[in-house]
Amino acid sequence: MSAYIESPSPTHNHDACRTKAIQIADRICAERGVQLTTIRRQVLELIWNSHKATKAYDLLDQMKLVQHSAKPATVYRALDFLLDQGLIHRVESLNAFIGCTCSEQKHEQLLLICLQCHEVEERPGKRVMQAVSKELSQAEFTPHHKAIEIQGICKYCTQSEPNAM
Repeated sequence: MSAYIESPSPTHNHDACRTKAIQIADRICAERGVQLTTIRRQVLELIWNSHKATKAYDLLDQMKLVQHSAKPATVYRALDFLLDQGLIHRVESLNAFIGCTCSEQKHEQLLLICLQCHEVEERPGKRVMQAVSKELSQAEFTPHHKAIEIQGICKYCTQSEPNAM
């Protein structure tokens, strides 16, 4: 069963989306025998507050509202854990983080970043990634991590433009 969480839309129920992501994280951590500590959970919940990429220091500022003694190292350790468990992704071009919409399975990342509303949509992009893998194989290049980030305008922002096609 795939845990792929659909991309946001104007009618998107984000509370249900966030709840599902946290439940999946709880289950994955329990299955793997790793601790989703209070701090790790708080960082994950803050990331899942939206589908916009969140910077580490913005997370720290939000953490300090609840946990006054929070330090950068606290947030970075939590981010490292969440990345290692595949529960979040790093959006390299923005130096920020998003919740993983399909954390139950190991996968490559195709991230669509809207320059207007700043939402980040994770797509499976199977054919794109297969084509990239073929190119890498032909180049005899062994990747350690594969992610493709594409910046543009999402369909919702395009539809809301007065001169949209």
